[in-house]
Amino acid sequence: MAACNKCGTESPDAFKFCPACGNVIEAEATLSQEERKVVSVLFVDLVGFTARSHDADPEDVRAALAPYHRLLKTEFERFGGTVEKFIGDAVMAVFGAPVAHSRMSLALHAASMRLLDEMVT
Repeated sequence: MAACNKCGTESPDAFKFCPACGNVIEAEATLSQEERKVVSVLFVDLVGFTARSHDADPEDVRAALAPYHRLLKTEFERFGGTVEKFIGDAVMAVFGAPVAHSRMSLALHAASMRLLDEMVT
């Protein structure tokens, strides 16, 4: 696997461009070992969504969640975060990986405040 030297996204060795940001993948950017990082993690969950959607058609639930998922992904990425997984209405976002930065906790806070503003209005 190779890692983009701009955003840190891992790609198969055959890829010449990063699938996340389009940057040229350098041959020497191949990952050689695991590394430990300090990250900030944010878990988001819509209160009461599971109970309200329990008897709904799965396709209707997916359609209802699509704009929510897009909003979260857009805002987390705007502040340097990465969505690690969506599980229904639950979302896990990581700040500080794959690319570490010194203000990741502040970025996480800014993203969460922006999301609260977006969802309340």
